[in-house]
Amino acid sequence: MATTNTMLKVNGLKVAYGGIQAVKGISFEVQQGELISLIGANGAGKTTTLKAVTGTQPMAAGEIEFLGKPIRGRGAWDLVKEGLVMVPEGRGTFTRMTITENLQMGAFIRNDREIEADMDKMFALFPRLKERRNQLAGTMSGGEQQMLAMGRALMARPKLLILDEPSMGLSPIMVDKIFEVVNDVHSQGMTVLLVEQNASRALGLANRGYVMDSGEITMEGPAKQLLDDPKVRAAYLGE
Repeated sequence: MATTNTMLKVNGLKVAYGGIQAVKGISFEVQQGELISLIGANGAGKTTTLKAVTGTQPMAAGEIEFLGKPIRGRGAWDLVKEGLVMVPEGRGTFTRMTITENLQMGAFIRNDREIEADMDKMFALFPRLKERRNQLAGTMSGGEQQMLAMGRALMARPKLLILDEPSMGLSPIMVDKIFEVVNDVHSQGMTVLLVEQNASRALGLANRGYVMDSGEITMEGPAKQLLDDPKVRAAYLGE
């Protein structure tokens, strides 16, 4: 459950591409133990927001704090070591490496003795990966690669797991599996920030949600309240 410990705090974030302002001064926060959903149409600025948070896209203005410390200007490598880990849109697996090697890459920053035990946990979470542990990632289906990308991120032992459109392009059965894993991971205590176009599924899992439109956050509140809101239902649930 959520606590009063703020894990991620974003204040006045602006991001521009050339002369185009993609993110227009948004503010939001994620408390320790929460699952937060950030929903919105394609092009709303969700992925750009995540890239700024994870140090892969420069900010034009604003402040970001992670675990109470400012992280503006810090690179993704540094932030992963702090526990801020993202599964990017499009999965980004190492296609010429095996499943096992991809998972090992997730633990690249670690030097403890529990890496093998964590690998076993990933294979328990994703039995299909275990069956194919020596298969090249590039020969797997999109859903299998999404599982692998999530497993690889979890191998880094994140404090905050950020997921960017994990269900995009997947079959309904794979979508069910991905959301089941997100729910399992969160119920075990993981703090999760989920960006997702599938608004009803995302809000169905979340504690709280934010709605993003044209670079701005237009609504926020408890997930169930957003799910029941007529404007959200009309805009994002096709009602």
